[in-house]
Formats: sequence, C-alpha cells, structure tokens
Amino acid sequence: MDSSSPEPSLYTVKALFILDNDGNRLLSKYYDHEFYPSMKDQKNFEKKVFNKTHKADNEIAFLEGMTIVYKNSIDLFFYVVGSAQENELMLMSVLNCLFESLSQIFRKNVERRGLLDNMEGVFLIVDEIIDGGVILESDPQQVLQKVNYRADENPLSEQSVAQHISEKLALTTNVLQSAKEQIKWSILK
Repeated sequence: MDSSSPEPSLYTVKALFILDNDGNRLLSKYYDHEFYPSMKDQKNFEKKVFNKTHKADNEIAFLEGMTIVYKNSIDLFFYVVGSAQENELMLMSVLNCLFESLSQIFRKNVERRGLLDNMEGVFLIVDEIIDGGVILESDPQQVLQKVNYRADENPLSEQSVAQHISEKLALTTNVLQSAKEQIKWSILK
C-alpha cells in the first residue's frame, strides 16, 4: 500500500453545523479537535464556508483541505465537513439523513424558528446520525424511531430523552467492546 495515502477510518465526519441565512451559528458539532480547536477558529471557518457557499448552486465545496457538502432550506444552511479524501457520497448521506429527519419532525418546513424551538431534539437527531465523527445511521426512519419521535405527539418527551441517553451508553459500550475485540485479533495475527 502506498504510504502517502491515508489509512481508511471510521471517523468520516470532521464537523457538522447549521447556520442561519446571515451566516450565524445555530448548531455546531466538531468531532476532530485538532481541526479548528478553539471556538474562534471554528467560527472563522464557518464564516469562510458560508461566504463561499451561500450564493452558490452547488452541493459540494472544497476549502482549506476539507470536503464540505451543504444544503439550504428557507432560512437555514446545513453543512457536513470531512477530510479532502473523504467520499462525498458518504458525507451527503449524513446531510440528507439530517435534513429528512428534520423535515419529518417539522412537517416539511425546515426553518430557523422550528429548529430553535426544537433544539434538544435536533441535537438528539445529530447524535443518532453521528457519534464522535463516526456515521451511525443514514436512514431517517431509523433515526426518528431511535429518538422515539411520533408525529401525533410532542416531538420528544423526557422519557424519550432518557431512553436515548441509555441506548447511547449501551451503543458506546458495544462499540468499545467491538474495538477491543478487533485490536485483540489484530495483535494475535
């Protein structure tokens, strides 16, 4: 294998953020802390991304060695960021899953007001799709089922939040156990 090509990694997503139509941050999650470690660095990066993309008709941008997929809806801009070598389709699947999940919760109108009114639920959805930069889910139906969303109820009850946290802990434990097994078997080879 060519030593200059990066090793494949499960850590696909470097960052995910949602900005309003003025470029102001509404939600952001950075998964790689070497990638813009301070809040100031993150906001500067977001501003550069917004300035490059808010008038463009594309879905993909390249900036500062990063691959960025994006989508806008009414008064929001959604961004998913990966490394330069990352597969755009993988990043786009994350973006589409997030957008479709929110579309179902907001009954098709994904806009700033609904996002701000349901921020806790938005964070739960993001956490179901991505954990620490690893893509967990790309099917909006599965995401909504996991956060216990019902269209005829309030989007998220306290019980569903507690259930989400306990399922997240169980999943993290399973992922860690699986990683330990893989490391053990790779050492024993």
